[in-house]
Amino acid sequence: MICYEHPLSERIRTLLRLEDLFNRIDFFSTKESAYEHHASLMALFEVLEITNRADIKSDLLQELERQKLILEMLRKNPDVSEEALDSVLNDIKVTFREMLDFPGKVGEHLRGNDWLMAIKQRIGIPGGCCVFDLPSYHYWLNLDPVHRHEDLNEWLSPFQPIRNAFKIVLLLLRKSGRTLRVVANQGVFQHNGSEYSAQMLRINISDQLPCVPEISANKYALNIRFIPTQSVQKNRVYEGDVTFEITFCNL
Repeated sequence: MICYEHPLSERIRTLLRLEDLFNRIDFFSTKESAYEHHASLMALFEVLEITNRADIKSDLLQELERQKLILEMLRKNPDVSEEALDSVLNDIKVTFREMLDFPGKVGEHLRGNDWLMAIKQRIGIPGGCCVFDLPSYHYWLNLDPVHRHEDLNEWLSPFQPIRNAFKIVLLLLRKSGRTLRVVANQGVFQHNGSEYSAQMLRINISDQLPCVPEISANKYALNIRFIPTQSVQKNRVYEGDVTFEITFCNL
């Protein structure tokens, strides 16, 4: 099965992008080659672009506080594990405290690094990170991998409270889902009504099906078209019936 996640709000879209970028950073930063560390740093610059445009810190603090209040009300529910609830609430309290102690704006420690910002400025130019453009960066890429690992860890570690916070939010969002098993007749699934509103959709389809979902949704309607993966025609729809699972996730 392949899972396709589709955010339906700008806030969730931002958190999913950050999650994807940090996963990429984690993968490449633990490697040894200069090319892999370059890829890690480029993803880190993308994180900076996202956090520069949105007030991530304030949004996450508000959401953690809201989830804490919601979860506290579940203590009287006999179907909820007290131990699991305490574990999540403790994670929220610890992360909330870390976020309050987080100094300044997210990524400020990198924006104040002139050397890194000079590299970031050049990456917008095709091939702008060549040795003749950035000799000092070329020097860094040729250092011992241990040294580069230390630098990458130093640049990444201040982001940890933010990462912990959006990890909790996305975990709660994914676990909140209401799942249905449905069929897209001749590649099309449509439904109207507010009962299908959500902050994020999760669609699970067989990896044997040669098609991908194209999703259009708002609080009034949901439209999913399955597009053949090999199609060169933009508006072509998969001609067979597609059985899939859809989860409506709401915090």
